[in-house]
Amino acid sequence: GLFVWRLRNAGARQIPCRFVHLYHVASNRLITFQYFNFLKRMYVTQCNKDLSQRAKPKSDSIVSPFHELQQLDQEKKVVLKIRSVSPVHQSWSEMSSRNELREIKSAAETEDSVIPGGTESKEDRQWKEMKLRLDDLPGILARLSKIKLTGLVVSTAAAGFAMAPVPFELTCFLLASLGTGLASCAANSINQFFEVPFDSNMNRTKNRPLVRGQISPLLAVCFAASCGIPGIALLTLGVNPLTGALGAFNIFLYTCCYTPLKRMSIANTWVGAVVGAIPPVMGWTAATGSLDAGALLLGGILYSWQFPHFNALSWGLREDYSRGGYCMMSVTHPGLCRRVALRHCLALIGLSTVAPVLNITTWTFPVISLPINLYISYLGFRFYRDADRSSSRKLFFCSLWHLPMLLLVMFTCKKSVLEKEDKGELRGGSHEMAMEIRLP
Repeated sequence: GLFVWRLRNAGARQIPCRFVHLYHVASNRLITFQYFNFLKRMYVTQCNKDLSQRAKPKSDSIVSPFHELQQLDQEKKVVLKIRSVSPVHQSWSEMSSRNELREIKSAAETEDSVIPGGTESKEDRQWKEMKLRLDDLPGILARLSKIKLTGLVVSTAAAGFAMAPVPFELTCFLLASLGTGLASCAANSINQFFEVPFDSNMNRTKNRPLVRGQISPLLAVCFAASCGIPGIALLTLGVNPLTGALGAFNIFLYTCCYTPLKRMSIANTWVGAVVGAIPPVMGWTAATGSLDAGALLLGGILYSWQFPHFNALSWGLREDYSRGGYCMMSVTHPGLCRRVALRHCLALIGLSTVAPVLNITTWTFPVISLPINLYISYLGFRFYRDADRSSSRKLFFCSLWHLPMLLLVMFTCKKSVLEKEDKGELRGGSHEMAMEIRLP
């Protein structure tokens, strides 16, 4: 009895261990519910081959016409719901005012479907609301002609006229300034006409009149023609043919060479510098009627000044220029951009020293202009060394006051016309003076 009782206790203790062992064995031999299902399907297919071969697909149920009509009605309702919240209505609700939004909502509730002609009529209505007012036209044309840049061009031409070694004539000065300003307005308007798709990608130029659609391209071209033709005619007939030829050449160089080169090569910066150097030459030729060494010197000063001015400006606008697709040194050749800016800052010191050599100014001009030239050269060196936005911004703002200051100092140190006439009389008429002295 004790032996049987012990066997029972030992068996009861080993029951959990046996269940665990059986579970492991079953799992190792893949005896699972899925496995039993698989065996069952195999058995059915093997034993009942005839049934599996005779099995046919279930035929489609015949739907009554009444059910079909119900399904079509449901589909139509769904389509109407989807069309009522189309993105066309959403865009109109964002762009229109509150009154227009109420009208659109009421029209959407009454209409069963969206009609394409309705959207076109609304677009036409919106375009009709954007009318050109006569009060806004002067401001739009001023932005189209880049009035600030035109003012800079006229001021440099006036500086060239004032530096000419001839007596000052007010009528000729006014005609030359007016003709140069009209030519600059024409060139800037044509430039904006060509660059509309590219200006729309830049933050700096996306608010220009042609980009925003404030005026039509035809009006811009007509304005450019109405400025360019009278401007060139005024310079040619009212001043002299040489100045008129320089004005026409500058318009051609800016619109047909510089503008397309901006998307092709970094050589556009050098071409643009030539465009900016011609206005003081035009002022000199308007006063003298000839191309002298003084005209070339003034053009050289404006040519060199533009590189630190524009390179520093373009350094802060690299993202804009790359987004617009323009080939600028600051984008494609940043190292060359900084080197060229520093190089021409130093060139301004040399050009200021050449002025008294060419008998245009006195020798006090290089001395007085040396501090401002050294300062802009120092900022150019900082821009070359640091290559950051802070240094480029300082160089750009320095260039804004450096040029008028340099031209003002140059004008104050200009050699007077009387001194040159006296020297000419002494050299050419010394024999006549001697005869007059001997006669008494």
